[in-house]
Amino acid sequence: MIFNVFKNTALFFVLMMISCGNLPKTKDQKPKTENQQPATYKQQPKIIVGANQIENYLPLLMGKKVGIVANQTSVIFKDNNQNNNTPKYTHLVDSLISLKVNVVRVFAPEHGFRGTADAGEFIKDGMDIKTGVPIISLYSGNKKPKLEQLKETKKYESDVSEGVSQIDVMVFDLQDVGARFYTYISTLHYVMEACAEAHIPLIILDRPNPNGHYIDGPILEKEYSSFVGMHPIPVVYGMTIGEYAQMINGEKWLAQGIQCNLTVIPVKNYTHQTRYHLPIKPSPNLPNDKAINLYPSLCFFEGTNVSAGRGTDKQFQIFGSPFLDNTIFNFTFTPQPNEGAKHPKYQNVLCYGTDLTQTENLNALNLNWLINAYNNTENKSEFFNAFFIKLAGTKKLQQQIEAGLSEVEIKETWQEGLEIFKRTRSNYLIYK
Repeated sequence: MIFNVFKNTALFFVLMMISCGNLPKTKDQKPKTENQQPATYKQQPKIIVGANQIENYLPLLMGKKVGIVANQTSVIFKDNNQNNNTPKYTHLVDSLISLKVNVVRVFAPEHGFRGTADAGEFIKDGMDIKTGVPIISLYSGNKKPKLEQLKETKKYESDVSEGVSQIDVMVFDLQDVGARFYTYISTLHYVMEACAEAHIPLIILDRPNPNGHYIDGPILEKEYSSFVGMHPIPVVYGMTIGEYAQMINGEKWLAQGIQCNLTVIPVKNYTHQTRYHLPIKPSPNLPNDKAINLYPSLCFFEGTNVSAGRGTDKQFQIFGSPFLDNTIFNFTFTPQPNEGAKHPKYQNVLCYGTDLTQTENLNALNLNWLINAYNNTENKSEFFNAFFIKLAGTKKLQQQIEAGLSEVEIKETWQEGLEIFKRTRSNYLIYK
């Protein structure tokens, strides 16, 4: 009897082992869900932005007079295990000052040091209330740091390089979104140029590019260069700020072909295919990942009579106008003043358009929304404005849409330029 009990117990354990999944999987077995990863699954290593690698750049700043190009995205992230009542990051300027770095000036790009100003709004110089550090706007009449803001030159007019430095080293730390018309890369150009002319080294604290996974769009033609597009690159160029700075230097795009003394602190555990969630919105009208992903495609509407959602809570996730056919465009919205849009296009006017908040993430520019809006607008002669050519970097895109070309036909005309750009780009990549 004892043997039978033992035998039955042993049989019970064998059955339990089989039921727990020790037999080979059958075709009918359900696949593991996202939350049921196998034991061997390795989590993606945590991305470490340049600013967080203090040990790599602090020695370059100690004992120096430091200038910093920064905004609300210029932060050092804290450990995720921090208490919920504790901020998850500290601002770079605050952190460096606490480490006894002599920060003498902050240079602020479009939208200002705290990132709350409208697109294109005149930004004044001022002073940071928290630290007392002077703030110099790089988005007004002073898009490029002036020589006298970097060096005392009056006594050394014959040789600027001998001037007494007001700044010994410049730090650049801005979160970019990877679109040519997003003006932070134009600010980068002018900062590099000013530093090169004043013989001041520049340190870039690199950050991921949330649109770095693809390359698309027309190449900018030199005659249409402006602050929303300075260099012969496509609309979406697939490079981080650090990589792009190396391209500016290498291609000698600064005035007279001068080059900047450049140091890049790279991002760790990052490739161009790594998805990256921006913990801080880079500007008031890019409030979330969806807006950032759609921005390169929807920003073309800024050069038309169609709203891209400014003055709503779905900026760059919807589009529409009072002049679109409401039998085709049945989504409606009415823009109202809000953060980053004090006077939005079509304020208090009902707009007909499309809601894109549920679309899949893009891996290429979408021109169909622009083409469909043009084809179904009330008066085609009033659809485009002069800003569109600056955004496109060429007259051809407007001409192609007006001529009735499809997205496929338009994109085919970009391919030769894109292939040339990709070969040039490969010389300056830091990440795969």
